[in-house]
Amino acid sequence: MHLRVTFVAAARSSSLLAERFEDDRPLDQAGWDEVQRAAPELVPLAAAELRYCSPTPRSRATGDALGYAPLAQPALRDCDMGRWRGFTLGEAMAREPSAVDAWLADPRSAPHGGESLTSFISRVGSWLDTRPADDGSRIVAVAEPSVVRAALVYALKAQPSAYWNIDVRPLSTITLTGVNGRWNLRLEGVPQHA
Repeated sequence: MHLRVTFVAAARSSSLLAERFEDDRPLDQAGWDEVQRAAPELVPLAAAELRYCSPTPRSRATGDALGYAPLAQPALRDCDMGRWRGFTLGEAMAREPSAVDAWLADPRSAPHGGESLTSFISRVGSWLDTRPADDGSRIVAVAEPSVVRAALVYALKAQPSAYWNIDVRPLSTITLTGVNGRWNLRLEGVPQHA
């Protein structure tokens, strides 16, 4: 049985310029407003047989606000950024410019003492590959934008460096179809009206 896994990027907890590594802040007012505006399009995903979320406050709140009542999955947590946890990219660059350069250039490196990009992508991919096909064919997962990016890189068998070229906006969705290691990206079109 093929699965249909729809990832929903969590609503915002800060402006894009103030995003922090492994940000545990709850939704801000702009995030709540975004959820309310997007709800008509996203609420129908609550019909999925299985509903999951990242263990972050904003992912849980996004899923709850959309009526998903999601189950938190530790494997869908953000990349472990070690001593850079809570920093913006600019703050990490100001403190350790050569370490940030190494991290951006080599997906196997983890100069921050946390998880490498390749390990992060593998972790998210392993979660994807172990979804139970016999428990239902439709799954929704609310996750941090970084997790959605990692899932796409894994599913498309892209080079890890492609991670940096994927822009995932709050409350955007992507759907992957397939099963264990054989995934396809499904882009939904706008319905044609006769």
